[in-house]
Amino acid sequence: MSQDVVEEAERTSWMIDTRPLRIPAYRRMWIGNGVSFFGFQFTSVAVPVQMYAVTHSSSWVGLLGVAALVPLLIFGLWGGAAADVIDRRKLLIASSVLAWLSTVGLLAQALAGVRSGWLLLALTALQSAGFAVSSPTRQAIIPRIVPGGLVPAANTLSYTTTTAGGVLGPLAAGLIFGVATTSTGVTVAYLVDAALFTVSFWATWKLPPIPPLGHAEGEEKPSAGLRGIVDGLRFLVTQPVLLLSFAVDIIAMVFAMPRALFPEVATDRFGGGAAIGWLYAAIAIGSVVAGLGSGWIGRVKRQGVALVLAVVGWGVAIGFSGLAHQLWLMVLLLAVGGAADLVSAVYRQSMLQTFAPDRMRGRLQGVFIVVVAGGPRLGDLRAGASAGLTGTTVAWSGGGFLAAGLALGLAAAFPALIRYRPPGSPRKGDEPIVFEP
Repeated sequence: MSQDVVEEAERTSWMIDTRPLRIPAYRRMWIGNGVSFFGFQFTSVAVPVQMYAVTHSSSWVGLLGVAALVPLLIFGLWGGAAADVIDRRKLLIASSVLAWLSTVGLLAQALAGVRSGWLLLALTALQSAGFAVSSPTRQAIIPRIVPGGLVPAANTLSYTTTTAGGVLGPLAAGLIFGVATTSTGVTVAYLVDAALFTVSFWATWKLPPIPPLGHAEGEEKPSAGLRGIVDGLRFLVTQPVLLLSFAVDIIAMVFAMPRALFPEVATDRFGGGAAIGWLYAAIAIGSVVAGLGSGWIGRVKRQGVALVLAVVGWGVAIGFSGLAHQLWLMVLLLAVGGAADLVSAVYRQSMLQTFAPDRMRGRLQGVFIVVVAGGPRLGDLRAGASAGLTGTTVAWSGGGFLAAGLALGLAAAFPALIRYRPPGSPRKGDEPIVFEP
């Protein structure tokens, strides 16, 4: 890695900052994650579509969120603790294999013509367990291979690329479901995901060893068991800024995530077909557009204020989108929400990665992934259950507006978050490891 990556003068461009791509290890991870996430979008569309086709119930679609949430709570915390004790490269390989095997299982049941909602729930849970371990491990690797000043840029690149896959993947899946039967469509979707996941394996395999850093003299050695998890949670409760950043994300996802309603709304309002792909892609479209114009993100010093405003913008955009009865308008408003979501995601991740020391980073990333990935699953459950009681419009729009109001209320009641500014210098011992090609 050339020194100019670190010493380059502060950028003034509004275009996305690509300097982290000069670092070979990060560049490989970026490519592998982007391609594999594109493939995963086929499965993320196919599973709820298949579940709705089997059960004809949005409540069952919402249960997919519960099936994913329980493994996230268990293995997300454990995986984060393990990432502080085990070589992160080895742990990432093992957890990725587990996630890939769940996709193969989905493909097998589709080929066999099994029509079981319970089997879909079980395979979703298995996939979630693999993701719960791999995600905090992958995020804890980034500050080890990227200089501290480029962490926001690296996160923005990662989010932009994965959300680009979130655009192209659902649209491609929507085209498949538009021209093929449901059974054929889900089979093709699972096959694409299983094949493209191999690129992520390649990127992880090419990483050098990333063992945990040595602990200070007299400091208790980190543990991958319950004690390690408790130590991470004990550290977290002393950091109000991190707690509040988690809280606003939970509010945004639990109350304003309308994903579980997409199959029913696409069918009832827009006649099904390719509309389902547009709905699943819309949020990601907005995130990609925001990411391409994200050069300003790293220059913002009042990151706490920016985070709260982004969450409020997300909630308002989601609220209005649920009232739309034209597909183009719903997609546009969902895209606005997606743009706000990218901004909030980058700030939340960067605040955690720069605020926490490396010895705690894996455990806190485990908590982070429980919040970030668990929140939408709870949102799926809330949306599906609410739709059964109040209808899709109230469940969708009401949740969005409520999330915006709760975020403002939380920020007003606990001002530590809106006062937050990023640290001026990296923590001692957090200097990145220089990995050559």
